[in-house]
Amino acid sequence: MNTNPPARRRWLLLAGATAGAAGLGAAWWSRQRTGVLSEPAPADFWTLRLPQPGGGELAFATLRGRPLLVNFWATWCAPCIREMPALDRFASQFRDKGWQVVGIAVDQDKPVRDFLSQNRVSYSIALAGFDGITLSRQLGNEGGVLPFTVAFDAAGNVARRHLGETRFEMLADWGRALAKA
Repeated sequence: MNTNPPARRRWLLLAGATAGAAGLGAAWWSRQRTGVLSEPAPADFWTLRLPQPGGGELAFATLRGRPLLVNFWATWCAPCIREMPALDRFASQFRDKGWQVVGIAVDQDKPVRDFLSQNRVSYSIALAGFDGITLSRQLGNEGGVLPFTVAFDAAGNVARRHLGETRFEMLADWGRALAKA
């Protein structure tokens, strides 16, 4: 038994401070992982023009004015591949609600074309190569993690972001919440 009250007080203060720091850290991580916000997209985002694997290019300016879900992925990223059916389901079920979905491949043209020939999706795919990581960082993906998903509201602001694999239920929640906004 500790009969030294100042030592015990220091221990309790240290334990309390540690618990408080852990709580703040968890809150920060949660905010980084799935953020609910409304902040302007980087100035040049809506001027992007990226090639598409089937030819042609995707001009992001044509996507402005309606909600947009952007997912950064790569053919070599297992969680990216696992979440593609959820993204495809979201694209199909929320298209009538005005949603658009774009997958930005952080990969090269040939592997993406080969992958998509075996795994079709109903949403648009654009090719950014490894510059896609830089773009994802500009949108809040500080660690350059894949997959990374960002939702833009109809005004063109970043409204949600998520690091790691998504699930349909989460995307549907986003879709419903932003439809009401």
